[in-house]
Amino acid sequence: MLTLYFAQGTCALASLIALEEAGLAYEPKKLSIKDNEQRAADYLAINPKGRVPALVTDRGVLTETIAILAYIAQTVPQAKLAPLDDPFEFARLQAFNSYLSSTVHVNHAHSRRGARWANDPAAIADMSAKVPQTMGESFEMIENKMFAGPWAMGEQYTVADGYLFTMTKWLPGDGVDMARFPKVAAHYARMLERPAVKAALAKDQA
Repeated sequence: MLTLYFAQGTCALASLIALEEAGLAYEPKKLSIKDNEQRAADYLAINPKGRVPALVTDRGVLTETIAILAYIAQTVPQAKLAPLDDPFEFARLQAFNSYLSSTVHVNHAHSRRGARWANDPAAIADMSAKVPQTMGESFEMIENKMFAGPWAMGEQYTVADGYLFTMTKWLPGDGVDMARFPKVAAHYARMLERPAVKAALAKDQA
């Protein structure tokens, strides 16, 4: 059986959602970021990066959200969580998820993990203060240039939807009004109605 290590309020929610959507049997293992459990020796033996998510499979451990989402989609092709039969469309999906990972998530982290990039308290404070702007600009790009509708990639629901939902969920805490982005806000509301999302949120918030 698969085991997913996650922590509340993190990007690991996207992997929880994907596992629920795929109908895969898995054991959720919740870590406490507050208690620094992601840096404990037993977890570092599983994921030396000291971050979540980490998915333990019968062939080894997978880390990084993009890789885990692709693995889930390919493991259960009948769930149609990715356009696996079209290399171009699959690459478009990966590009969307890569933007969420390399740009949106990094913008968000500047308000909470500034010490990763700077030691000067003033520099860290400046990074944090800029987060509403950078997150807002990122979601303007998603709203106006990337989001196809009604789902992230178009008519077909994919693993990108759970990932986008996870990032959208962070907007209020980042000082960004979701109402600025009507298409994204409507997507967020649709996601909240999906049984898999409800199940994932229940585990995330337990």
